[in-house]
Amino acid sequence: MSYCQVDRRQLLRGATAVALATLWEDRSFAQTNYSFKQGNFSISVVSDGFISIPGNIFAPDAAPQELVEILGRLDSQAGIVRAKTNIPVIRSKSDLILVDIGAGHRYQPSDGKLTENLRAAGVDPLNVTKVVFTHAHPDHIAATIAANSNLRFPNATYYVGASEWDFWMDPDFFRSTPAAIHDFGRGAQRDLRAIEERVVMVKPGDDIVTGLRVLDTAGHTPGHLSLEISGEEGLIITADAATSEIVSLEHPGWKFGYDTIPEVAIKNRVRLVDRAATEKTKLLGYHWAYPGVGFVETKGSAFHFVPAV
Repeated sequence: MSYCQVDRRQLLRGATAVALATLWEDRSFAQTNYSFKQGNFSISVVSDGFISIPGNIFAPDAAPQELVEILGRLDSQAGIVRAKTNIPVIRSKSDLILVDIGAGHRYQPSDGKLTENLRAAGVDPLNVTKVVFTHAHPDHIAATIAANSNLRFPNATYYVGASEWDFWMDPDFFRSTPAAIHDFGRGAQRDLRAIEERVVMVKPGDDIVTGLRVLDTAGHTPGHLSLEISGEEGLIITADAATSEIVSLEHPGWKFGYDTIPEVAIKNRVRLVDRAATEKTKLLGYHWAYPGVGFVETKGSAFHFVPAV
């Protein structure tokens, strides 16, 4: 298995991004409670805030001038991108389902807004019945344990890809993986252990509930999952299979700097984008400009994103 290699310079740029985030206006991005119907499901997109990521992580394959042009189209400052965190809240009969839960107080000062934004949207965390983890990176699961050491969503059942669990919880993890991801590994193990007694392992093709199916989009992490929702044209919650509505959709064959297995990530991203364009499937992106909902259309020989709102 070939892992991405995050070198010391990238780590330093990441630290600079976190520092810069404290200087930027700290918006909660509760500016919306964008909601829509998808078949038998009611879906709202609630923000966890944003995280700051070096621009060259988004597009390491871009030529210098091309990267400048891309950063001009993203929400960026001084080469740092403010990547939004859009969390789907899905209502289905008696279930209230979250797809990922953000970072809580453990990652960057500009994220961790989900709980307050849920309450602002009239959602009580105690009423969440299911939480689906697309993968175990901190901006997706580090909110698992609240500041009082209790589970933030104490009445939920947690759904995790079996391959994702096995990767992070491998007893040999710290000997078999690059040191650059060891901090992520410690966080993932902490959070996954916290839900061990209430976890359901899933694999691609499994249903979370009828009409909400697990889709294989490995590569960003070895067990990364997306979710496919039935109804109308269909909807795919991409998570980090496509991290930017600009870069990932217009250049699906480019690497993303934080992909664990780049060649697998690219293969699945190309397949996802091509399918969305061909079948006119709606997409919901985790790090896209809020609310991150829209379609892929062909533009000449390339793809581009058309927001739904």
